[in-house]
Amino acid sequence: VQLVESGGGSVKAGGSLRLSCATSINSYSRYCMGWFRRSPGKVREGVAYIDSDGKTNYADSVKGRFTISKDNAKDTLYLQMDSLKPEDTAMYYCAAHLYPPHGLGPTCALYDYNYWGQGTQVTVSS
Repeated sequence: VQLVESGGGSVKAGGSLRLSCATSINSYSRYCMGWFRRSPGKVREGVAYIDSDGKTNYADSVKGRFTISKDNAKDTLYLQMDSLKPEDTAMYYCAAHLYPPHGLGPTCALYDYNYWGQGTQVTVSS
């Protein structure tokens, strides 16, 4: 599965960015996809997930501010990020897990993802 992120950049607090992840995942019937982030000195954090049925779930830290979606016609995953805060500064990665063995939905947050993009940097200044 190929995953190529784009759309990162620098923005002031309160601003918005939309990340994109071009994928080749439409070939697979069941999957979880997610957006993760890592900032220096912190562990990687899963921020948003979507499954092949279109169900989504979010980390508490971004709920109400970030929206994950997938355009199946374009085979592209998105992360719309609004009301950005300086603590959202991180490298953002999209990832995929194929044929999750324990179901979809909220379970997507529990898997070890085995396909990763190269990452795109998001910097939010105060």
